Amino acid sequence: MQLEHFALNVADARAHARWLVQHLGFSVARSRVDAPYTHFLADDTGRVVVELYSNPQAAVPDYAAAHPLCFHFAVVSTDAHADRRRLEAAGATHFLDEPQPDGSQLVMLRDPWGVPLQLCQRARPF
Repeated sequence: MQLEHFALNVADARAHARWLVQHLGFSVARSRVDAPYTHFLADDTGRVVVELYSNPQAAVPDYAAAHPLCFHFAVVSTDAHADRRRLEAAGATHFLDEPQPDGSQLVMLRDPWGVPLQLCQRARPF
């Protein structure tokens, strides 16, 4: 089997999707204009997809209250510190810089809705 997507119930799927498209370079693979405003967003490879929706049938988790070690999504960065500054200017908040012994840089942020977002500048990419 292969992973198709992972999904998040969020407070405002349309605004959240716009932010991820604008600031992370994701593209909209599919979306609905009616409730629950489902958006499937693909990374630039088209292989990894996140689904965002605002579905009142389940509570929106308090992402901001959860430690990023419980859940986060990670994106590849070629300059994690520059991307951190750029994303902070767009409303993200910094949580932790975690330089690794091999020279990799891991930077943990929260997007404007509190969802943990990790920037991964790997010394040896996967």
